[in-house]
Amino acid sequence: MSSTTSIRRTGVALLSAAALGALPVVGAGGLTGSAGAVAAEQRGGAAQSGGSGTAWRGGWATSPQAPTAPFGPNWSQKGFANHTVRQVVRVSTGGTKARIELSNRYGSAPLRITGATVARTDKGASVRAGSVRQLSFGKGQSVTIPAGGTTTSDGVPFHVKALESVTVTLYLAAPTGPATFHTFSSATSYRTEGDHRSDRDGTAFKETSDSWYYLTGVEVSGGKPARRDGVVTFGDSITDGVGSTLNTNNRYPDELAERFAATGKPRSVLNHGIGGNQVVNDTTWAGEKGIARFKKDVLTEPGVGTVIVLEGINDIGGSGPAFPGGPTPEVSAEQLIEGHRSLIRQAHAKGIKAVGATLLPIGGSFYADKEGINERKRDAVNHWIRTSGEYDAVVDLDRALADPDPAKKDTMLPAYDSGDHLHPNDAGYRVMAEALDLDAL
Repeated sequence: MSSTTSIRRTGVALLSAAALGALPVVGAGGLTGSAGAVAAEQRGGAAQSGGSGTAWRGGWATSPQAPTAPFGPNWSQKGFANHTVRQVVRVSTGGTKARIELSNRYGSAPLRITGATVARTDKGASVRAGSVRQLSFGKGQSVTIPAGGTTTSDGVPFHVKALESVTVTLYLAAPTGPATFHTFSSATSYRTEGDHRSDRDGTAFKETSDSWYYLTGVEVSGGKPARRDGVVTFGDSITDGVGSTLNTNNRYPDELAERFAATGKPRSVLNHGIGGNQVVNDTTWAGEKGIARFKKDVLTEPGVGTVIVLEGINDIGGSGPAFPGGPTPEVSAEQLIEGHRSLIRQAHAKGIKAVGATLLPIGGSFYADKEGINERKRDAVNHWIRTSGEYDAVVDLDRALADPDPAKKDTMLPAYDSGDHLHPNDAGYRVMAEALDLDAL
């Protein structure tokens, strides 16, 4: 690849490692898993065997969060008791076998999963006839996940294509207590009382939620040789897809997966964004700080070769009164840059290429202060991302989405704005995905 590769939108480029002077990449090291959970070293780096000489790779993923309700009621704080929960996700790459990952990372007690199924999605909570597969966990259909633990089901024969939606159904007979979940799913989940894990028809599922519960991954195997070419997108609400249309899979990682599939070579693209998340600050509702959760969420994924980091705008704006849940400690541009350096080091220690994305415009949003302090911090961080050479490659999402009028360069182009001047709409997320050079990934 040339030192600067042109992309679809004029004036935006993803710069190669040759142009930026990338840091050296060293060999992968091991991580330690907790008892009763899947050990991280079994999932990260070289993927676990999926049988027939192939390996597991991520089809879909999300980052777990502690139970909370900062934006209105959901099911996380009360949890479940004699409930069936049905969740629909779209996989970025296909295979001939599938398994699911379940997390009790933020549970205060062991979590009993009475049973689980996977099926091809039909409409809403319905699944396609003849597609329901019962999942097992070692010795049976039930499994108990210790507090703080994570587990995967056994693999089941299940032919699924790239960009196909699958429905995962969990039956939770015993009271769970507060539930590990993911706040912003941009997708509808369904609930009903009693055991309906094998229902084809979705009419029993009368309750809905726009969050995911316990489910943190769908992995596939078979269909292609094992390669370490998976991509993780790591960040905050803009990676999470806030502002995209519900149930349309228009987050930028979804659009990126579609670009890979259009080439005839679909790849694993996993979304580890958390709305409100910060790089260097823990928050009460938006997850652990990025430099801490990176090891848990990114480095444990199977077959990952590249991570795209788009995070820091909440560190910059979080010290103001507009941040939900109250202000977090003020972060300087220098502190935020040091946080990014930590993410780069962690990625390189596992042999993963780190791509830095510039922070999007905030003009007119609730993060734009009259004194311009936040904008100066954003500009300083973006300048470092563009020019330091510390990331292996850079994608300039700031310039991709900014208004081309020089007088409005710190503002998102209205055509890409969801309305809050901070989060893109579907068109904006598409432009973000188009700004990435597939060859550089």
